[in-house]
Amino acid sequence: MVELEKKTKLKKSKKNLEDLGNVVRRRPRTRSMSEVDDTIDDKPKLEEDPGDFSNFKISKKTVKKLIANGVNKLFPVQYTTYNAILDGSDVIVQARTGTGKTLGFALPVLEKLKNIDSEQKRKSPLVLTLAPTRELAIQICKEVEKYKPRQMTISCFYGGAPYDKQEQELRNGIDFLVGTPGRILDHINKGRLDVSKLQYVILDEADRMMDMGFQESMEEILSYAYTEDNKPQTLLFSATVPAWLQKNSEKYLTKNLKKFDLIGRDKNKGATTVEHKAIKCTYWDRPSTIKDIIQQYSGKFGKTIIFTSTKQEANELALNSVINMDSQVLHGDIQQKQRELTLQSFRNGKFNCLIATDVAARGLDIPEVDLVIQTEPPKDVDSYIHRAGRTGRAGRKGVCIIFYKPGQEYGVAAVEHKAGISFTRIGAPQQKDLIAASAEDAVRSLDEVKEDVISYFLDCARDLIEKRGAEKALAAALAYISGTTEIVNRSMLTSQPGYTTYLMKQNLELRSTGLIWHTLRRYFDQTFIDSIKGMRICKDKLGCVFDVPTESIKVIEECWKGDKFSTLEPITELPELMEGVQGFQNNTGAGYRGSNSGSWNNGNNRGGNGGFGNKRTFSQSNSYNNSSNKRPRNF
Repeated sequence: MVELEKKTKLKKSKKNLEDLGNVVRRRPRTRSMSEVDDTIDDKPKLEEDPGDFSNFKISKKTVKKLIANGVNKLFPVQYTTYNAILDGSDVIVQARTGTGKTLGFALPVLEKLKNIDSEQKRKSPLVLTLAPTRELAIQICKEVEKYKPRQMTISCFYGGAPYDKQEQELRNGIDFLVGTPGRILDHINKGRLDVSKLQYVILDEADRMMDMGFQESMEEILSYAYTEDNKPQTLLFSATVPAWLQKNSEKYLTKNLKKFDLIGRDKNKGATTVEHKAIKCTYWDRPSTIKDIIQQYSGKFGKTIIFTSTKQEANELALNSVINMDSQVLHGDIQQKQRELTLQSFRNGKFNCLIATDVAARGLDIPEVDLVIQTEPPKDVDSYIHRAGRTGRAGRKGVCIIFYKPGQEYGVAAVEHKAGISFTRIGAPQQKDLIAASAEDAVRSLDEVKEDVISYFLDCARDLIEKRGAEKALAAALAYISGTTEIVNRSMLTSQPGYTTYLMKQNLELRSTGLIWHTLRRYFDQTFIDSIKGMRICKDKLGCVFDVPTESIKVIEECWKGDKFSTLEPITELPELMEGVQGFQNNTGAGYRGSNSGSWNNGNNRGGNGGFGNKRTFSQSNSYNNSSNKRPRNF
């Protein structure tokens, strides 16, 4: 009897345990449960996306609009700042270019105002967004237009646009006003625009807005907006936030200020999706080198923006027959309507190369720009960051290439140091790279030929195949389509056409170029030695690079026998090189161009056709003219 009771109790306890197990298995899995018992559910746990719309107070209507415009989640600059702005905090936000700052400030503000009274005829706006350029103001306005509530009115005021249309919009009432400081201040001073009832003041590219160029206008505008009775919520967004920016703006910020630094301690202030490259090139060789750079890195079907320092330079590049491509100019002398048409045509792919001053550098969101070229080092690092930021946007990869002349090495190094980036030093694109890029474009161009056109060329194609063979006939056709009818080498050191760059490697560490010269003289006569230009020591100190005339390649093939201590070969990529004065000794130098000075920077004291001079600079020791070298005496 006792044994029977024990068995009955044991069965009941087992059943209870099974029931408990079923309950546990049926219960929703929580974080604490998964930590205690991973055997309950062996399905992988999905990580929550911090940018998921469900994490934020965003209306269903707005979510639909976001998805319709290709935005399936919030980017870091948006989800990091959303709640703070929605809760009414002032913010200073630093984020890299191309990361979605416009939607970062617009989205929470629009959500706060989504129930705005459509019946009220508003005489003064609720939101004022200020931008440094007309193009950026227009872009912000278009972005806000996509997501605003139906009943909200939005306008964009900027210089160059007719006053009467803007005045009519003010009479009708504006909720969300975007503009440039000059035109906004104009309307305030004429008594047409009242900013005393603003709820939000937004400064895009805040570093530029509070800088010396705009400071007086900004101070005057904000003095009307910030009063004892009205303290609008202030949102400052910028790719760079210098210390003076907060100091200049602190009078407008409240104690509940929140700062968001999405760059943090990362020294790289530019977009992480951009490759930064630098190429040394003379002013005279720059147009043809730019043409080759575009061909290699962007091609016929990619988009390129070339930034120049002056309007005149932009015009000259656009008119240069060497570049020989469909391009248009954008700068301050172009009428506003034409500027808008130019930008729209560039966005739509009507032409693929935009040559611009800094008008296009800040904030403009031009999709799918593959390549940015800067024709010389900028005066300040912020300009470089904003220019480079026109590519590599929204997670897409991009390339930015900066040109520099001999003597401008310091400017490149300064950008590296202050922006926290590292330039890859490159040479001019070599013919094999250009041919490969051109061939890709040529093959892609064939897709544009319609089927009904092909039939007209079949007879010629058959004759050509019979004469030259299928592969050679097609290869010749592709070469002609791509514009490649001859091979022209370029120096990888200076981009000078007609020169080929060689690398001589040694198994001993070099203290100077003397050992290289000594080795070369063992194999080559003085005529060949005199033709060598621009010798530079590699950073690893195990070799030197230098240029020889392309016609001298046969001499190298005939005379160079090689030995177990050294190698000599042409290069396709430029190795890292030592900085500083090197290459020629005993104050002698030679270069590619004949001139009255020993270098581009005018040699000191003497100069002359041979490039002689005292205490020459780095650029002078590597300058190129048509004179000959003296033999180095010291090894």
